[in-house]
Amino acid sequence: MKGIVLGIAATAIAFIVVTLLLPTKVAVDKDILHLILLAVVFGIANSLIKPVIKLLTFPINFMTMGLFTFVINTVLVLGVAWVANTYLKIAFTIAGFPKDGISFDAVVMAFLASIIISVVTTVIGIAVKD
Repeated sequence: MKGIVLGIAATAIAFIVVTLLLPTKVAVDKDILHLILLAVVFGIANSLIKPVIKLLTFPINFMTMGLFTFVINTVLVLGVAWVANTYLKIAFTIAGFPKDGISFDAVVMAFLASIIISVVTTVIGIAVKD
């Protein structure tokens, strides 16, 4: 139970860090409840959807020596942004996505956001043990 709470808190902090590092391109509602809900949605996507996608894309992931995982993470971040805006009414936009539709800028910013989220959650996970 402690690990789940730590993971949600780390992901919420990671979303704050993303908005601080990419302030003009990534906008997240800074309400604590919305950040926690966004972190839960991201955690659900990572724990349920990501393994299935990784299994289905194993051949291309194997050929690219794991680099295709960055593409999977980018798509998951964009998917979480879409779900947060469409169903949860949480203001989470990446370079105008999903309001303005998909663009090259949105994909690049989602790619950078996924890297930042991974680094921040990993550092917090190492710094704070269960």
